[in-house]
Amino acid sequence: MKWRQYPEDVLPLWVAEMDVPTPEAVAEALVDAVRRGDTGYPLGDSYAEALGEFAVRRWGWDGVVAERAAIVPDVMLGVVEMLKLVTGPGDPVVVNSPVYPPFFDFVAHMDREVVEAPLGSDGRIDFGAMEAVFGQLAGEGRRGAFLLCNPQNPTGVVHTREELERVAELAASFGVRVVADEIHAPLVAVGEKFTPYLSVAGAEDGLALMSASKGWNLAGLKAAVAIAGPASAADLARMPEEVGHGPSHLGVIAHVAALRDGGDWLDALLAGLDENRVLLGRLLAECLPGVEWRPGPGTYLQWLDCRGLGLGDDPARVFLERGRVAVNSGIPFGSGGAGHVRINIATSPAVLTEAVERMAAAVAAVR
Repeated sequence: MKWRQYPEDVLPLWVAEMDVPTPEAVAEALVDAVRRGDTGYPLGDSYAEALGEFAVRRWGWDGVVAERAAIVPDVMLGVVEMLKLVTGPGDPVVVNSPVYPPFFDFVAHMDREVVEAPLGSDGRIDFGAMEAVFGQLAGEGRRGAFLLCNPQNPTGVVHTREELERVAELAASFGVRVVADEIHAPLVAVGEKFTPYLSVAGAEDGLALMSASKGWNLAGLKAAVAIAGPASAADLARMPEEVGHGPSHLGVIAHVAALRDGGDWLDALLAGLDENRVLLGRLLAECLPGVEWRPGPGTYLQWLDCRGLGLGDDPARVFLERGRVAVNSGIPFGSGGAGHVRINIATSPAVLTEAVERMAAAVAAVR
């Protein structure tokens, strides 16, 4: 999708795909499965077990256990199924905008109401706004759920343990259930620490979704894991059995191989992303000094405030039409998105450099 959506003269730095080779361990596992004719339906706990082992190694967390985990088709479809377990039609689902656009689309499609509690000016959770929204909903007799993005997409913010504990505290105070999308969990900068939501005090009744798809560029190999906290195991047990038919068996095989044998590959990727963050900062300072940017240590996506360029609410349109660079418009990300763009830095330094130079030329052409 990334390289086929637009004409060949457009540099694509938009959708969440990386320009990387497939990890050798993943390729070998897939080739071996196909050669053996192992292309049937998925079964068993191998994915949850591999994720649990990875979580212990990387985050020192032993909270992924097969008895409280289930495979689902992918993270967003898993989010839908988890929200179905803890909300009903018409119930509110709170999100911190700007946030991943499918949060709005999928929630609305399942007949729930999206309610925004915007992030603060620093791109972090605004707990005053959260408390106000939770309080208003409780006053109306509506509790619903909070859909957490951890790490946050598009800002790249990695929530701290203290922040997540505050989320759990507020949710408990107002009877709100938390569902955490943690698809970008493996993609945290060197020296930063990812904290799983279910690992913090007070999150025992939470639900979370994780996957190897973003960390190892496996979006086309569909699979994810839904994880329940100790107090929400009974909720997860109510998930319809047929949901587990949706994941790809080859996807499960690929994700297990990545989690168990793709550690060195992931470390090399994270080092390259760190280098590209530094490069992006230098390029913006030299070519687009009017852009405000707070480096996000999570994900490979960066959130650029382009309001100082005078390009209106949708600078992505100008960058595409005048510079032949595809980045994501900030508008679909909700409140706080106008005048911003999301850029994907998981590409070569040469492509990233040319893209920013083209964006600068687009600005010059408009002026």
